[in-house]
Parts: sequence; C-alpha cells; structure tokens
Amino acid sequence: MLQEMGGAAAATADSVIADTTTQSFVKDVIEESKTRPVLVDFWAPWCGPCKQLTPVLEKVVRAAKGKVKLVKMDIDKDPAIPGQLGIQSIPAVFAFVNGQPVDGFMGALPESQVTGFIERLIKDKVGGEDKDLLKAADDALAAHDFAGAADIYAQILAQDNASVPALAGLARSYLGAGNIPQAKTTLAMIPESRHGDPAFAAAKAAIDLAEQASNVGPVTELEAKVTANPADHQARFDLALALNAKGNREGALDHLLEIVKRDRKWNEDGARKQLVQLFDAWGPTDDATVTGRRRLSSILFS
Repeated sequence: MLQEMGGAAAATADSVIADTTTQSFVKDVIEESKTRPVLVDFWAPWCGPCKQLTPVLEKVVRAAKGKVKLVKMDIDKDPAIPGQLGIQSIPAVFAFVNGQPVDGFMGALPESQVTGFIERLIKDKVGGEDKDLLKAADDALAAHDFAGAADIYAQILAQDNASVPALAGLARSYLGAGNIPQAKTTLAMIPESRHGDPAFAAAKAAIDLAEQASNVGPVTELEAKVTANPADHQARFDLALALNAKGNREGALDHLLEIVKRDRKWNEDGARKQLVQLFDAWGPTDDATVTGRRRLSSILFS
C-alpha cells in the first residue's frame, strides 16, 4: 500500500499552472481571468531572480487549490505582450481579473509576501487545508499508522510535490513500515538547498538511527552484556540504539546518559553526540527530547 502512496505523491495536478505565448495569451489569460484570477509570470531563462520566484509562485498557487491560475511567459520568445504592458525589468507578475490587469509586483518576493498578494487577490486564505492535512498526517505517524500517514502525505504532495514536511513525513512512513531503502529514496527528493529544514533533519536522523540499529544485535543479548559488565560502554551504546528502534525512548535515554555520567570522553564524546541525533529525530517538542535535554544539561553542568 505504501508503494501506491509513493506513486500518488509523485503525481502533480498542474491544471493551475501553464505556459503561454503571444498567440494563446487571449485564451490563457484574458478569457480564463473571467472565471478566476490569473497571475502572469513574465520571466526569461537568463534571469536569476526569476528562477527564485517561479517555484515560490507555483507552490502558493497550488496551495490555493484552483482559486487562482499561474501562466508563465518567456519574454525572450514572446516580447510583444510584455512590451504592451510596459515591462522593463523582470521578474514581473501581473494579476488579471475579468480580462484586465488589476495588480502586480516586481522582483523575487519571499513566500510570505507572495502568499499575502494571492490572498488579497482571491479574498481567501491560502494553505489552511494543507496545514490541517499535515497535522493529521503527523498525528497518524506518531500513532504508528504508517499507511494512513503515507496516504495523507501523498494528498499534500499531489498539490505541492516540493513540500519538505510532506516528503520527510512520507520518508518516515516508509521507515516506520520497515522499508529503509524507500525511505532514503523519498528523502533524496528534497533538494540540497532545503536540507536545513527541521523536517529533513529529523527524517535523516531517524533513517540514520534505523540503519545503525539494524547492525547492533538483539535487545536481550545486549541487556545481558550490560548486566554482566556495566562498564561495557559499547554494549550499552548499542542497547540504546536497539531500544530506540523498538520505540523505547526512555530506555535509550537512560543508557546513553549513563555513559555520559560514567565516561564523558568515551568514543570521542559519542554518547552525547548520539543523544543529539536522537533529539533531532524525535523533534524539539517531543516529551523525550525535552526530558533528555534537561537531564543531559544537569549532568554536563552539575
């Protein structure tokens, strides 16, 4: 089922985004704007700011769920319409309603300002449904309903195939279902420029932890090693990874913090570094992260 969700995620409905030419401008813009607002993005291949703005426009327009359409025109190929409108610099965006230009802006605005511009144009909020869907997907993931979470993330990606939270969530859904290769493939769809996003960092940390845990051995064997020799830090470290993979976050915390207490310098501060990776995977607001950070600070600064 999760395979099917991945296919659904890859499909993007672009009925709200199109290219136009001088010959098709009347049909694509003038006539279309009589049924809904149309944004015209005047751009050129050599324009750096255009390359920044266009993906933002596409994202916000998709989030508007059909209430506005985006039409793109390459001014190098079709200079007549931009000339008639007096466009002298790009990117330039014009909004058409009922066959007439009613508003516009110049330059590569940030997403928040583009969203505000479109919300004023359609007189409605943009993206509220996606936020509700994302919360529902995150809740399903937290409840270990991996197929259900993947289904909802796929719905979000059908509207915005570049949504980092949805791609990262879908990757974690695959991970939860035990499909590490598919989780890594899905996460790789997020461009490097977005790797600073907390959702990407959390998903990557979770995948890395799962790969580490797959090599440490059964929990019972590791528990026996630690019981036999409490100073066996490697066994305790491996046990923490195995417990986290089983969903026992408290147990993982206890063992890694015990290593920090006993020997902070062990394995080049490996236990503390592993705790930080766990916090990244769990997220900053997770109860285990909050508790773990407090306990770690108490040990380090006491």
